[in-house]
Amino acid sequence: MDKWKITGIILISLIIIGNIISVGAVSFDNDNILDSSNLVSCSELLCKGNEEVEKESNTLPKLDLYAKAAVLMDADSGRVLYDRNGQEQLPMASTTKIMTLIVTLENANPDDIVTVSSYAASMPDVQLNIREGEQYRLKDLLYSLMLESHNDSAVAIAEHVGGSVEQFAAMMNRKASELGCVNTCFITPNGLDATADFKNTFGEMESREHSTTAKDLATIMSYCIAKSPKKEIFLEITRTQSYAFSDLSGKRNFNCNNHNAFLTMMSGALSGKTGFTGKAGYCYVGALRQDGKTLVVALLACGWPNNKTYKWSDTRKLMEYGLKYYKYHSFDEKKIPEDALQAIEVSDAKTRHIDEQSYVSVKLEDKDADDCRGVLLNDNEKIQVYYERPKHLEAPVIEGEKVGYIKYMVGDEEWKRINIVTADNIEKRDALWFVKMVFNCWLI
Repeated sequence: MDKWKITGIILISLIIIGNIISVGAVSFDNDNILDSSNLVSCSELLCKGNEEVEKESNTLPKLDLYAKAAVLMDADSGRVLYDRNGQEQLPMASTTKIMTLIVTLENANPDDIVTVSSYAASMPDVQLNIREGEQYRLKDLLYSLMLESHNDSAVAIAEHVGGSVEQFAAMMNRKASELGCVNTCFITPNGLDATADFKNTFGEMESREHSTTAKDLATIMSYCIAKSPKKEIFLEITRTQSYAFSDLSGKRNFNCNNHNAFLTMMSGALSGKTGFTGKAGYCYVGALRQDGKTLVVALLACGWPNNKTYKWSDTRKLMEYGLKYYKYHSFDEKKIPEDALQAIEVSDAKTRHIDEQSYVSVKLEDKDADDCRGVLLNDNEKIQVYYERPKHLEAPVIEGEKVGYIKYMVGDEEWKRINIVTADNIEKRDALWFVKMVFNCWLI
């Protein structure tokens, strides 16, 4: 009878344990931690104990620029290194054509045949002077678009790829939205000043201008030269110094010359596009790759006639600023805190003995090949590593389950996040496990 009494006591105890063992457990949903009381959080700075970290004063020089709005961007990470009114929405003239080119390359075959409409042929200068009914190879018109900035070629391209200028502009705006350029509005494929009515978020019609910001323009160029699947042909077209072609009949011959003076101004110059309208003033967006850095400069409202050279002065200043004061730092240079990857205690898990504690190993989720690998930093900046993970988990645990993350910060900006995931499966205690434990105790 003593054994049966002991068995009954054990069963009651196990049931009570089974009911309360999950108290305080943490769960994750869509990477958001639901029970903050169960978190272990630590930054690289906090792990140093009570060591005080002094904030260094920003000693970088302020640049004397002509442009009303200017941005210098690290094309690989998208980080803004210098900003002057970079979020102000302004007309951008023919710098528009970098989006016209990349949307065309990603949605059409360069060997397509384009038939010129009367509307395309009616565009104002600068013109290739194409005529209604003429036919051209799409690739030839792309060189006309980028080297000479021909407005009629831009409309012929847009009508061929989008079906109409309006539909092509919608394609341009969708692409801008995909790139996070929320302060950009494309109306024309050539950058001529224009306004149009759009529905706002409330469904009301509002008038908007053909415009962008220096930050958005730099983001678009960064995509074109570094991230687009068509980046190689984009660079090939925009770096070509001269290009000759004819219409399909062979009766008319053309020669286009590149007007991007920046290509011969600095070593490592990659690409660029000029622009001018009476409303936009002189505009420019250009890219350079040197010393392992890929820099993009975007300038809006950089003078009016007779200030045509201001854009080259501002571009050089910004590029030299980036080359001098910024160095590339890989996230892999930073050591991950050991505590971040320690095994996590698991409650209510199947074990060999009643009093045995279970733990699950954790690891970092495999990195995405396209993930940001590093950033350009000046001497006053550094990467800080933070992590967040639970103190314990509740069984069952599934291998590969997201249970935390490590993030890399520069100042207040997060630049990279890697999930912490479980490395094993842990089964939950069930009725069969309790019976087995009772049976083992009874035998003992």
